[in-house]
Amino acid sequence: MQNNIRLGIWLMCATSFIFAVQDGISQHLASEYNVLMIVMIRYWFFAAFVITVATRKNGSLRAAAATPQPGVQILRGLLLAAEICVMVFAFTKLGLVESLAVFACYPLLVAALSGPILGEIVGWRRWTAIGIGFVGIMVILEPGFGVFSPYAVIPLTSAVLFAVYALLTRYAARRDTAATSFFWTGVVGAVAMTAAGIWFWEPMAADDWWWMGALCISGATGHFLLIKAYDVAEASAVQPFAYLQLLFGTTIGIAVFGETIATNVAVGAGIVVGAGLFTLLRTRAVTHQTG
Repeated sequence: MQNNIRLGIWLMCATSFIFAVQDGISQHLASEYNVLMIVMIRYWFFAAFVITVATRKNGSLRAAAATPQPGVQILRGLLLAAEICVMVFAFTKLGLVESLAVFACYPLLVAALSGPILGEIVGWRRWTAIGIGFVGIMVILEPGFGVFSPYAVIPLTSAVLFAVYALLTRYAARRDTAATSFFWTGVVGAVAMTAAGIWFWEPMAADDWWWMGALCISGATGHFLLIKAYDVAEASAVQPFAYLQLLFGTTIGIAVFGETIATNVAVGAGIVVGAGLFTLLRTRAVTHQTG
């Protein structure tokens, strides 16, 4: 397995931007239609896309699905489907800016757990950056005030689910290709969401079908880039750059949905991005020393 940190960072930055756009579209659609139906339709496209890609890359469906760890792959798919539903529901309760502010804690969970769970080496400087990032998250949450309400539990739950999914994705990459993981992510999620969402079908306006199409495309692209990011670099090195999703999403929330950003959210975002940039500089320094 390769460890191209620079490529992994660029892939994570692109993933964060696409996820932010996807979140904006999800908020628009979820404000009009049932969350389970929206996620189900998205997964139908996702499954068709991954089956096509995996079949072309591996030659057949059997080859695409071949994995020595089906249990891990099924769990990954179920976790991601659940995480998406919970997060989209959070958008309808807290809005885009505040939901993403709370969700921003997931990269800290992944980076911190990549050592004990995946056995990756995390130096003291990176641990320092992770700690500083956590301080930034506490500034955003402002315990006892503002966004720290009972509804904050919803995106927090989503963050936990996504952190575990991210760690399992990294674990799966040790024995499966990105194409195989991509296949299982789409198919398992489509089956699970169809079982849950088909009962909540409702007519959709013609204009919203265009938005639904954009959501489907962004979802497939974002998750494939995420899998590739973990495939080429250590999770602890690329995770800090997932914080950029907070900045991208905040911009969309303010510009498109007319949301506002509190001072503590802006300050906290600056802290977590600063921690990520420090990690990038430290990673480059270590690479030059050992290269």
